[in-house]
Amino acid sequence: MREVTRRYPPDFGQLLKVLRREKADRPVLFEYFTNNALNALLAGRPGFEPATRDELFRMTIDGFYHAGYDHVTIPARFYKSLKFETAAHEKKASVSQNAGAVIVDRNTFESYSWPNPEEGDYDVFDLYASMLPPGMKFITPGPGGVLENVTDLVGFERLCYMIYEEPELAAEIFDAVGSRLLRFYEICSSFERVGAVIVNDDWGFKTQTIFDPDHMRELVFPWHRSIVAAVHARGKPAILHSCGNIYAMLEEIIDDLGYDAKHSFEDVILPVEEAWLQWSDRIAILGGIDMDFLATRTPEEVATRAAGLLELTGSKGYALGSGNSIPPFIPVENYLAMINVVNNLES
Repeated sequence: MREVTRRYPPDFGQLLKVLRREKADRPVLFEYFTNNALNALLAGRPGFEPATRDELFRMTIDGFYHAGYDHVTIPARFYKSLKFETAAHEKKASVSQNAGAVIVDRNTFESYSWPNPEEGDYDVFDLYASMLPPGMKFITPGPGGVLENVTDLVGFERLCYMIYEEPELAAEIFDAVGSRLLRFYEICSSFERVGAVIVNDDWGFKTQTIFDPDHMRELVFPWHRSIVAAVHARGKPAILHSCGNIYAMLEEIIDDLGYDAKHSFEDVILPVEEAWLQWSDRIAILGGIDMDFLATRTPEEVATRAAGLLELTGSKGYALGSGNSIPPFIPVENYLAMINVVNNLES
């Protein structure tokens, strides 16, 4: 691997311009998360495996810095934070949406040990602020989303029945999860070195939304509206990371919920180029190079598409990155081909 040398000094203000749908002064990179092995490689410590939280933060920050980002994403799993415990179940590459469910009726709802969002180890954002190079800020996602956590707690099929057969109980479960996530984001967005938040909540399958829009409006959207308002009240942007075909609801995501940016795109649903042409004047578009494309094409093809995206968008309301994230199965050379379009290096 050729050593990565970032071209531009960190400037979170450039990503802020993108999130405000303005034209950045130069190309901007964005990523939801990258894998630890890649971060170690980018940080100049290939093969390094962090043994402590300090080492994990140092490696992640260094990796994002050397790759050319103006932010570093700090997932909630990196520190003690809100966690909705579910039953133990077998972990595989594909998991049933019914696995691990623990709330089956009102009795199990009332006896469930609900987490306290006040007890999170949120001081990490102050504790590790000194590790951030000048100009960089943290972006923090949540510990799953409103719909995701309710589905995990209840099970997808049971939740579908419950919404019709026990609507009051279903609403109470959504409120129990949503209120705690709201407090999580209120706390995280209050830290000076947290520059933005990612609200991660998958809402769609390949062809349609997971639940019909009416139930989304009734049960899910009110909490997302409150989360975005709370983050905005602290002067920070809110990014929606949501997989699947949710475009039938995008007008509401923009006008009603008030999200600043949309992340997660798949070519089979809607190529990111088309999304930018349709909506970038109303919501920032982040990433978008399809995961299958990034995993299976040549570095030259990846670089060509990345360069085309920067030419199309002119970095106005757009930051370059993957359609989802950088898990270990993405070839390193393909990832480098993408980011080096910004860093002006050969892949």
